[in-house]
This record gives sequence, structure tokens and C-alpha cells, in this order.
Amino acid sequence: VVVMKAGERPRKKTTVFLQIYPRLPQDTAACCTLQVSPRATAATVIQNAGATLGLDMTRHYALLEVRQDGGAERMLGHSEIPVERVLLWPPAARNQHPQEEGYYFILQAQGSGGDLGSGTGGSEVYSSEEYDDLCSLSTLTEDTILAALRRRFYKHNIYTYASGILVAINPFKFLPIYNPKYVKMYNDQPLGKLSPHIFAVADVAFHTMLKKQENQCVVISGESGSGKTQSANFLIHCLTALSQKGYSSGVERTILGAGPVLEAFGNAKTAQNNHSSRFGKFIQVNYLESGVVRGAVVEKYFLEKCRLVFRDRSERNYHVFYYLLVGASKEEQREFSLLHPEDYAYLQQDFNLEDAEDLRREFKRLHQAMEMVGFLVPTKKQIFSVLSAILYLGNVTYSQSEDGQGLEAGPADVLYTLSDLLEVKQELLVEALTKRKLMMANNTVVLHYTLDEAVTARDSMAKSLYSSLFDWIVLHINHALLNRRDMEEAVSCLSIGILDIFGFEDFQTNSFEQFCINYSIEKVHYYFHQHVFTLEQEEYQAEGISWSPIDYKDNLGCIHLISQKPTGLFHILDEESNLSQSTDNTLLEKFKQLHHDNPYFVPTAGMEPAFIIQHFTGTIKYQIKDFREKNTDHMRPEIVSLLRSSQRAFMRQLIGSDPVAFFRWGILRSTIHIIAVFKEAGRRRAAAVTTMLLMHPQVSPITAIKSNVFIYPFVHQLISQSAVQKPSLKPQTLLKSPLASCLIYFLVGWLVGCLTCVVPQNLMNSRSLKHIVGLTRHDLTPRSLLHPHPRKQPSSISAQFQASLNQLLETVGRAEPFFIHCIRSNAEKKEMLFDDALVLQQMRYTGMLETVRIRKSGYNAKFTFKEFLEKFKVLLPKEATSAPKDIANLLQKMGLGQSTYQIGKTKVFLKERERQHLQDTLNKEVMRHIVILQRWFRACLIRRHFLCKKDAAIRIQVGTYVPHISYKVLMTGYHNCVSSHAGAKQLTEVSLVVNLFQSILDGFIRGEIKREGFGLPVKLDSPLGHMFSTYQVNIRQSCDLCGFYIWVMEKAYMCSACKLICHKKCLSKIITDCSTRCDDGEPGCLHFGVQVCVLTNKTYPIPMVLLMMLEHVEMNGLYTEGLYRKSGSASHARELHQLLEINPETATLENYSIHTVTGLVKRWFRELPDPLLTYRLYKDFLHAVELPEQSERLRAVYQKLDELPSANFQTLERLVFHLVRVAKEEQHNRMSANSLAIVFAPCILRSQDTTDPFLVMKDVSKTTTCVEILISEQFRRYTEKMKDITELEYAEALAVNQLKLKRRNTVRTVSLHRTPYCCHEVGSTESSIMYIIHWGRTRFTAPAFQWRRALHPSSRCLALSMMILGLCAAARPWKPISGSFRRTVLVLMLLPEANGTL
Repeated sequence: VVVMKAGERPRKKTTVFLQIYPRLPQDTAACCTLQVSPRATAATVIQNAGATLGLDMTRHYALLEVRQDGGAERMLGHSEIPVERVLLWPPAARNQHPQEEGYYFILQAQGSGGDLGSGTGGSEVYSSEEYDDLCSLSTLTEDTILAALRRRFYKHNIYTYASGILVAINPFKFLPIYNPKYVKMYNDQPLGKLSPHIFAVADVAFHTMLKKQENQCVVISGESGSGKTQSANFLIHCLTALSQKGYSSGVERTILGAGPVLEAFGNAKTAQNNHSSRFGKFIQVNYLESGVVRGAVVEKYFLEKCRLVFRDRSERNYHVFYYLLVGASKEEQREFSLLHPEDYAYLQQDFNLEDAEDLRREFKRLHQAMEMVGFLVPTKKQIFSVLSAILYLGNVTYSQSEDGQGLEAGPADVLYTLSDLLEVKQELLVEALTKRKLMMANNTVVLHYTLDEAVTARDSMAKSLYSSLFDWIVLHINHALLNRRDMEEAVSCLSIGILDIFGFEDFQTNSFEQFCINYSIEKVHYYFHQHVFTLEQEEYQAEGISWSPIDYKDNLGCIHLISQKPTGLFHILDEESNLSQSTDNTLLEKFKQLHHDNPYFVPTAGMEPAFIIQHFTGTIKYQIKDFREKNTDHMRPEIVSLLRSSQRAFMRQLIGSDPVAFFRWGILRSTIHIIAVFKEAGRRRAAAVTTMLLMHPQVSPITAIKSNVFIYPFVHQLISQSAVQKPSLKPQTLLKSPLASCLIYFLVGWLVGCLTCVVPQNLMNSRSLKHIVGLTRHDLTPRSLLHPHPRKQPSSISAQFQASLNQLLETVGRAEPFFIHCIRSNAEKKEMLFDDALVLQQMRYTGMLETVRIRKSGYNAKFTFKEFLEKFKVLLPKEATSAPKDIANLLQKMGLGQSTYQIGKTKVFLKERERQHLQDTLNKEVMRHIVILQRWFRACLIRRHFLCKKDAAIRIQVGTYVPHISYKVLMTGYHNCVSSHAGAKQLTEVSLVVNLFQSILDGFIRGEIKREGFGLPVKLDSPLGHMFSTYQVNIRQSCDLCGFYIWVMEKAYMCSACKLICHKKCLSKIITDCSTRCDDGEPGCLHFGVQVCVLTNKTYPIPMVLLMMLEHVEMNGLYTEGLYRKSGSASHARELHQLLEINPETATLENYSIHTVTGLVKRWFRELPDPLLTYRLYKDFLHAVELPEQSERLRAVYQKLDELPSANFQTLERLVFHLVRVAKEEQHNRMSANSLAIVFAPCILRSQDTTDPFLVMKDVSKTTTCVEILISEQFRRYTEKMKDITELEYAEALAVNQLKLKRRNTVRTVSLHRTPYCCHEVGSTESSIMYIIHWGRTRFTAPAFQWRRALHPSSRCLALSMMILGLCAAARPWKPISGSFRRTVLVLMLLPEANGTL
């Protein structure tokens, strides 16, 4: 502990006190107080502590830093400085304190192997608090990894890296770490630079796709309840935000809306998870090469249909049923004949209405999401009607008929409502539910169902209906996500896939569904092992590098047990399912017979109808009951025929086996219907015409027809010609003639053509529908199930599942993978509860320890020799080739350790940290070359510009070129003119006359600008500096003001600067300024990352911290080479940053290097939420730089500067003056105006849209030019003013001497204070002038030379000058003003700048 005053920093040549708490086996003092120097290292402190405590120093000891009571312990390196660590503690923790304060140092023995121990090797201390990556742990064991995850979890750090793999622990609580400011924070940041977050994985995948132009995928794994679905939602949210380029297009909205729809129809509450996905999905987001989303595809896998009709008492059916029943309005309840949830047999369980409000909110959210994906109101009604029919199916009961020959279905009201919802005949419905038809050779036999068969048929109908509805929803979501360019094979695209597969399931009763789900997890786990272990180690061995193989558990044997032909369990199940005499018991006996010696198959004892599989997660028991039935869960032909007879087209569409064929048939049917309608209308119209003729004989038939038929004039003409040729034709005959039929067909075609022109192009057509069906055909309900062939067996459920799973893994295998391991924190679904045993179990079966070991000892970065040469060619010598020797020389030259890289036969292998170091070195070298090129290029441009100006000046001097004259040329010409008319004795006064003319000309120009109405625009700032905009929430977020949730699909208000998010109702509750928590507009506790207007007031017109640093640099660093190009110590920068952030008054800048201070100056500007030149004016400054003429560019830039807020303008004024002073000493510090512009342009002028790095790179030259214009122009004016001031100093001295001589020879007749402006005596007049000069010095002296005043001279100074000129004219009306008087007047005109500078 450092004993000093709170906030006080140890000064040089002083000593500080540290308190060390020994944790040793031998008896020692409870605390050891040491007096050491502020720069003492940990090794020195350990030596002093050992000497004080009398320890055996032949043993190894370590110094540990403890932060927070019961928190993490971090081992200090021998070269680290403990005092610097203390300065990072809270101010109250820096004084003397007991251990319960939570911040102290521990001295502990260190084992021979480098591990920390108590001296006896009993316990270990795991230094994981500072480590976001498990690979950084010094000791790798299950206990160390578990302890690291536990500590981070209880600090709400639920994400942890294992090198490039993200470990996510489900807290069962919403944490406010997913707001848009976090998307911005992780944008374009390397993985591991910031704290672990799922947004970091999304961002790295997005930018890797753009850089490598290769497809990416994110594989999310974990058991049920570990948070996989929510993680997938966060990934989608971040990926769409990264691609929006500052605006949200329809594709992004559709992608975000698809999630809630799929979750409502495919998720349910289980014993392990309140929001469990009962299907697997793979979302592939397609991008243009620029990174803009252009479409997406959603593929679903194996919907758990049996949940619809049966599940455990503690679980629920699919969410959408509860949303509909609780959230529907009274009108919807009547329309869909809805009952209470407890009135449905399919929903009978302990239904708790405590979450009714949440269900209502979710129903509204579902409505909005369905609209976002293109479901109109009629379509939603069709969907809800089908859902209601499915629920009513469960209420159908059976009883024995009176004759005992069959079954009767009931109750009558249920059958009536069900037939009404399905729009089928009630008698056909009853027949399909109670009887089945058996096709014989010559006839059809009708058989009655038994009770079990009838229940099975009823449930099969419900499951097939729901599965078909889910397929239809996915199909239409994909059509809404389709981009027309995706149908063109020649158009290439990039993609990022997100695999949200099932979670591993082990319930009390595991059946066929759990068997299929767990098999899919085995396949995904094998894919992960292949990438992390097998392929990685095989590559190391093939390259011949030094490598010690790491063993891991291979699950290939379990996969072969289940799926390998011909004895795999799936294949045996298919065979037994096709045998009519087979039963579940015979199936189980065959399993045992063929696999009794397989180590992955464990038969159960006795006659228990179950078997056990040894999965990689452990043993799981499966009940054999209903395996065969669920594997052949087909819809009966009678049910298919019934639904195809429905009057509801939507119902027929669900049952259609081929969506494309059904769509085409729908078009044909509509066309036929239109023709029939037109013919019927023609018949009615003909009858009306006949009636008119009978009632009005004087009306001709042609007139009657024309008055009633509304078709084009040429149709009238055709009818008229026919009537003229055959006047005896009656209207009925005329409209029934072949000509009329042709006209009707023509009219139908014309209407279809008109509709084609007005219908939106994004509506479904056969081509787009065929494309979508081709993408998702593998998991659509196959034709054989809906329309079974009488002689062919349809494919089984297990066969379909294996085919779709294999295709999924092929798709994933073609992309570069990222992995996210989700872990369930506890089995009770309690918030922020970490169950060590459960987490450890998941760690073991996922191979977490082996994964961390191989990621730590392996090499994450790999380059072929050719790729290395192409990427790092700038760092290699010019004559270097791709030979390993040249590469090895480079790595050795950079000082990389031998253990951090290896060179194989064809590739270079690097650790991630060394790769990043190599990349940073490359970036610096490239920037250095860019600066050199820019320097030469700008020199050439300036030289060319100079020659043009020189030529123009020569032409003006000879009088041969007098077109439109610019400001500079005008002043040059005036100077030449005055010089030519001045005599030999007056040449010294030429510059004074020219300067006087320039000041009058500037005043005239300003007056004209104001008179023409080009005043400064008025900028209305938002209240308290916030700039709010609305957006629609896509993932649940939290309000920063009230703390309550902002639900999905609600409108939120977000400040574009500080990313503050709140409800609309909370806008009136805002009491804090943007980006800070200070009151009354005075500077608060934050000085970095805060808007400039918050940090300024009357006392501090310029932010205090910035002013401190600039003045320190000007006083101590102007002659330092590379002043703003080089960087200081990172640790010193963090230390100084904390001091300036908390208590800047106590910071002593002299104790830090000048480069540390300049680095913080740049950081201060970079962290501004709104840059100094503001996001609003960014495009305007770029347009100003693009103007062709230099004078126009200069004028446009300064015009935009006047639009800046006052605080920003004053701060920029001070910064530019500072940069001018730096550039003035270029010969010493090597910092030219161009170099300074390159450094500060990204700091003060940057775009708000940073999602596209290529667009930002294109603007670099423009932003640099803009800043360089400011620095160069002010440097020129600064130089000119200093030159004028030097001349005026000489003139002032000369004038004073002359006035002194005149005073000696003149008798004063009038007192100055009585009539200073009315006397005609020379002495009194001159004394009055000197008095006014003295008065001007005291009133108008500026504190510093400010370039704005150089651009716009003070109106007060000009008025004072005119006063003196009038005084001189009144005092000596008969004499011209002498040169000394003119010099005196000019001194006064420049007095504020002159005195401020001198």
C-alpha cells in the first residue's frame, strides 16, 4: 500500500511505503511494511520483503496483487512496478488499510515448476482476473479454468476467450451489454483487443469475410438451456448493424423480423430452458462484396412434432399457441373460435397465468414481426385459423358406436367448429377420423379404426398440419429474404452462416426425438474436433515442425454405431419399420443382438424396454417405445384427401406436395375463374341490354351496348362493324359470338398485363419460388409422405434427418468456422447462479481443457511462403524471395522468440500475439512510406502552384494580363503600384500603407458579406447536448434512465453521440449532459470521451485538461523530434490518463515523457463522441476540399468553420495555433504542416459511418488536405503578422522618440483631462494620442495570439483607430498627417495581437 495523500502522485527522489501480507507455511508477521522507491520492481520488493521477514531466498517467491475482497489474484511479473499498480486502485484504497478493503499485495512461495503454492504444494492461486483469454493462464487444469470462469461470471463477465473460441455462460438474466454502443465499440477491432463479447466474434467474422473474400460461419454449440438461440439472435443483430452503412434497408428488417416468427412457431418451454429451440436452423446471410446485406436463407432441420400432442407435465407446447390464446382480441377470439388454454387437450398441463402479460406482449411482437417478413393481415388470419383447428383436433374424442362395428367421433360442437375452420364437410371429416381405406387388387376395402389407431391418425393429422404450416412459413420467409440477383449464377456473393443446432438433451424419458437430436450433436462435435484437433495436428506433422501431439476423446465410434451401414441403429430401425410383423420389442432385441459387444452400446438389465448409448457427454438411456411409429409418421391418404377437398385455398396449399406446381396451378385456376366471371358478366349485361331495347324501342342496339360495355374504343368499333354488317343480330347473339369470346379473352390478357405492370416486382413468381424450393428441398415434407405411392415405401424420418444433416455439414464445411461454446450455469434456471459441478461436467464432455491446451501451444496464424511474401513484402529486403531463410531473418530481426513461431516445409506458423505485432509493424512501415510519397507529391503540387502564381504576378507587373483579379493578386498589384510611386525616402513606409489598405479592404469585404445576408446559420442544439433519433428495437435492451426493458419491436430513442438509450416517455427525465454525469454545465468528473460543450464554460473557454497538455508541450516539447509521430510508454499513458480523468489538478506532467503527453492529446480528440469538426459538417468539409481553385477551397473551409459550435470553434482555434507553433520549429521536430495534418485529421475530422473501411480509406486524403489547409494558412498569416509586428515595433520606437523631442520644445497650454479632443496644439494632440494608446493597451490586450482575430480584426480596434484618425484630422486640419502619426495609428490597429504575441 502506498502511504500518501489521496490523489497524490509519488514525486521523483521520494520513497513510498508498501504493505505486504505474507501467505507462507512458516510463522511470520501478519504484515510487512516496506519503504521502497516509486520505480522499484516486483523483484526488488520481493528481495526486501524476504530480508525483512528472514526468508530463505534460495527459494522462489511471487508477489500477487489482490483486487476486491474475495476476488481475483494476479501475479506480478518481476519487471512490473507495484507502485504503478497501486495508482490504478481507487483513491480510498491507496492509503493504509486492512485486508478487508480488498486491495493489497500477497507474498507467496513459488513451486519449482513455476506454479504458485503455499510452500507445501497444497493449494494453488490462479491469476485469472486480468485474463480475458483462458490460454493466458499460467497453469492449465480443470480447476484453474473453472475458477477463472466462476470469477468472471460473478462479475457479470459471461464471455471468455479460449484463443479464437468464445465461451459463453448463460446467466439466465438479461445483461445491459447489447445496446448499439457496444456494436460501435467492437467495430473493426481485432479479436482479443477488447474484453470478450459475442459482438467481437460477429465483427471479426464480418471483416474477415471482406478481407479474405471467403465465406464464414459461426457454429454455436451447447446443451439445452445454455443460451444458443439468444446468442444467434445477438449475432444476427450485430451483423445487420455492421452492414447497414448508416441506414436500415428492408433486407435487414426482414432478417430481424424472421427471428421472432421462427421462435414463436418453433420454440417451447422445457424443463431445462424457458425458450428452447425444438428445431435446428442454419441462417446464411448473403453480402455484396462491399459488405452490404443483399439477402439471406433460413434452413430448418427436424422440427419436434411429437411435442404438439404429448410432453411432460412441467413443459409446454409451442409458444405460438399461448401467444394466440392469451393475446388475441375479443374479435379474434370470435373469428377463430378460441377457448381458454386449459380447455384444450393438447395444452393440458399446469398452465400458469402469471406470465399472461408477457404472453400478450409477445403476441403483439409476433404481429409486428410477421408484418416485417411480408405476412399481410389476411395471411395472418389464415395461419391463426389453422392453429385453432390443430388445437380443436386434440379435443376430438372417440366412443364405441351403437352397433359395435366401429367408432364414433365427437363432441358435435367440436366437429362443427373444426370443419368450419378447415372448411371441409363434417361428414367427410368424421369419416377420415374413424375409417381408413385399404387398396386391394380389384377393389377398395373400408376398415374401421381401433381406438388406438384412431387416436394415432388424429394426432398424425395434427402433427402433419403443424409441420406443413411451419414449412410454409419458412418458405415464405425465405422468399421475403430473397434477392433477385441470387438467382443469377454469374453473380458471386459472400456469406456468413450461423448454425443454431439442437442442444444435447437427457430427460427422464428419452425417445426417438432425443435420439435424433443427440446424434446431430455428435456430428457437430466431431466437426469441431476435426477442425480444432485432427486437421490442426495433421498439418503440423505434414509441415515437419516441432510438435507434441495432444490426445483427445474421439466420438467417431458413437457416430458409426448410430449411422454406419449396414448395422447402424438408424438402418436397423428402417428395416424393422418396413416389416409389418415387427414391434418395438423385436427392434430392441435386434439392437442388442448386433451390438452387444460395442463399447458405445450398453444394453439394459432384465426386460426393461430401453437401451443406453455412451455419448461424448455421458450415458443416456432411450425408451424404445414408439420408435417404429415415430420413424414412419406418415399422413394417411384419407387425411390428405380430406384436406385437399377444403374450400380454403390456403389449406390446399399447405398439403400441396410441390409448391411450384401448386403456384402455377393457382395462376391457371385464377385465369379460368376470371374468364368465367367475364362471361357471366357478359350474359348479365346482354340481358340488361335486351330489357332496355324492349322498354325503349327507339334506342339502337349499338347505343345500348356502348352505354353498358366499358372497354377500349377499338372494341366498340369492332362491335359496331359487326352490327352494321349483320344488323339483324340481337345483343345476346352478338355477345355470344366468337368475336365476343375473342374480345373477352383479349380483355383478360389486358387486365393481366396491367396487373403485371402495377404489381410489385418482389412478389412471388414461379422462378423465385423454384429457386427457394431448390435451396430448402432437403427438409420440406416430401411428396411420398403427403401422397404415398401404393407400392413404394416412403422415406423414413431418420433417413430424411440424416440427409438434411449431411447437407448442412457440407455447407458449413465450405466456410471458415468460428466456434461459440454455450454453457448452462445451473439446472434450476436461477439468475446469476454458478453450479460448479454442472459447469465442470459440460467442460469435460466438450473437451475444454484439451481445447485450451492446443490453442495455447498451437499456432493460430499460418501463411504459405508466397502469402507471407505478398503480405509482408514491405518489411522484407528488396532482393528477398519467398525462401524460408529470408523469412527467418525477418522474424529474428524483429526479436520474436523461437517458441513463438516455426517455419515448416511450405508454411510459416505464428502465435496470434506475434502475428498482431507483425501486422502493427507492417502498418507503421506502410504509413511511413505513404507519408514520404505524400510529401513528394505535395512538394510537386506546391512547386507547380508557385510557378503558376509567379507567372501570373509577372504578367500583372507588365500590364499584359488584366482579367478577374483574386484577393492575393490584388494585394500584390497594389504593393507594386505603391512601390513605384514612392520616393527614395518613402520606401520604408510602403508596407505600412499596404497593410492599412488591406485592413480597410478586409473590413469592406466583411461588411458586404453581412449586407448580402451571408450571416452565420443558427444552430439549435438538442437539450443537454443529446442528439436523439428513433429506431426499432430488434433484441431486448434496457433503458439507461428507468432501468426497465425496451422490448422487441418497440421504438427507442438513442443519442447518436453518447449512445444513450431510453423510452420516449423517459426523455423528460434526462438530467445529465451528453456523455457525462455533471450538473449545471460545469466540468464534471470525466474529461475524456465527453463533448466539448460540456467541458467549457466562462471560467474554462477551452477544456482544462487539453489546455494543460498543450501548454506543457509548448513549453517543453517544441524541439523534440517526432513530437506527434512517436508514442510513449503504454503503462505511463494509462497512468497519466487515469490521473487526468479523475483529478487533473494534481497531475504533474513534468514526470512523464513528452511523447506520453502528446499521445494523450491525440487520444483526447479521438475519444470525443462528436469530433471537433462535428459529424454534421463532415461531408461539407470534404466537398470544400474538392473545389478546383485553392482560393475557393480556402474560402469554403473557413465558411464552414464559422458554422461550428462556439466551444468547438474556440478549442479548434487553440489547437491550430498550437500546431502552427509546432510546425514553426520543423527543422528541429521534423513535424511539418503535412505531417501534423496526417496525425490530427483522423482525430478531429472523421466520419460517423465506419462500417466500410474502403470508403473511409478513400476519404483519408481529403480529410488530411482539409486539416493541412487550416494549418498552412494560419502558419502563413502567423508569419506575416510577426513580420509586420517587427516592423511596427521599430516604427513605434521611432515615433516615441520623435514625440519626446517635440514635448521638450512645446509649452502645454491645455490640460489633457479637460479638453483632450478640442485643442489645436501639437503637444496636446500627441499627448492625447499617447493616452489613447495607453488606454487601448489596457483594454484590448489579448491573452494570446488567436488566428481568428487575425482573420477578422476586432471591430473595437477598428473604431478606436478611426477615432484617432478623426482626432488627428481635427487637430491639424491644415496639414497632412505625418508618417510618425500613421505609424502610431498602425501600432494601435494591431495592438491586441502585437502585445499578446510579444
